[in-house]
Amino acid sequence: MAGAELFADVHAVLFDLDGVLTPTAVVHRRAWALLFEEYFAQVGAGPYTESDYFAHIDGKPRYDGVRDELAAHGITLPEGDPSDGPDVETVCGLGNRKNVEFNRVLAEEGVTPYPGSLEFLDAVDASGIRSAVVSSSANAVDVLNAAGIADRFVDVVDGKVAREQQLAGKPSPETYEYGARLLGTDAAHSVVVEDATSGVAAGRAGGFIVVGVDRGTGRDALLREGADIVVEDLADLVGAWKSSKGDR
Repeated sequence: MAGAELFADVHAVLFDLDGVLTPTAVVHRRAWALLFEEYFAQVGAGPYTESDYFAHIDGKPRYDGVRDELAAHGITLPEGDPSDGPDVETVCGLGNRKNVEFNRVLAEEGVTPYPGSLEFLDAVDASGIRSAVVSSSANAVDVLNAAGIADRFVDVVDGKVAREQQLAGKPSPETYEYGARLLGTDAAHSVVVEDATSGVAAGRAGGFIVVGVDRGTGRDALLREGADIVVEDLADLVGAWKSSKGDR
């Protein structure tokens, strides 16, 4: 069965969150659009398009996304400080403004996990393989709690943990490498599950087995960055996972 050979010697699965387990990537896209459409209009730059999100923002730590999107439009701002208010015109201030929008939408609308992702997670749990969430978002724990799946994971490596441990964000592999160590294994025996090109690149750079989930980034783009296999829904891999673990 296609994919089964990839999972034969896997000891851990490391899931990205937004766009892999939950459809919060849509909420992030809306929050980024609200931020940059308003800001670019204010400074006479732009326009901001959805392709900007996939090219410069998707999967990256928030301030990196701000910095790279601004650079793509020829704008340089002072870095500022993470304590900057959302009205401060710095990289951190704009990032915090985006976070205000994200949290507002999340509180108003909530979030429901992808059914196919839960099906795959159930198969992983049933096989006795441990899993963790590795997300660039500082809101990962809040999203997991809102989705009702926080107790499904041994560890969560999010943007806050990355800052505390001084780990470089995706496309660096450092957060995934840290997650694998927390689960007592290494890259060669771990699967990274990602929907963003920066996350796929991180998994490939670290020598992980990489599953790409195409939620709009594009199959070709994910394969180009190094995904070993690309699916549209993680339910498509349940059979291969069970086969690799001898579960018929």
